[in-house]
Amino acid sequence: MLDNVNASIAMISCEEYTVRMSTQSTAEDKRAHLAMIQGVINRMGGNLFYLRGWSIAIIAGVLAILSQKAHPDALPLYFLGAITMLFWVYDGYFLAQERQFRALYDDVRIKKPEDIDYSMDTKKFVKYVDNKVVWCMFSKTIWPFYISLLSATVYIIATAG
Repeated sequence: MLDNVNASIAMISCEEYTVRMSTQSTAEDKRAHLAMIQGVINRMGGNLFYLRGWSIAIIAGVLAILSQKAHPDALPLYFLGAITMLFWVYDGYFLAQERQFRALYDDVRIKKPEDIDYSMDTKKFVKYVDNKVVWCMFSKTIWPFYISLLSATVYIIATAG
């Protein structure tokens, strides 16, 4: 009988401790949340890097294949332009996501630990112009890269015919 009472007290104590721990946020919890957000930001930056590498590889491969023909067909060249545009949009998307998570990081950074909800939701940061996909597509780090690729593609299409 005494064992059952002690077990009940222990369970109640554990439940109270769990509830108390989940409602009290500490600076260590805040640091862990910031580290998690920083991990997402790092992944987005890595995605940008890999995306540009893939775009160069695919475009160079298609151009190498087309250079073997005396008069290349126009369809692969248009495909090349479409692929370049697709990679440009993806690059803008990942940069927009990275900027939204940076805004979330700044938001969490300023808050007191007890005011943090530990959400990874970035919807409230989409409203900023700098975080829109189209705006990011024309950022100073992206548009020169893709404009030069598209210019080369247009030049090749114009001289191929």
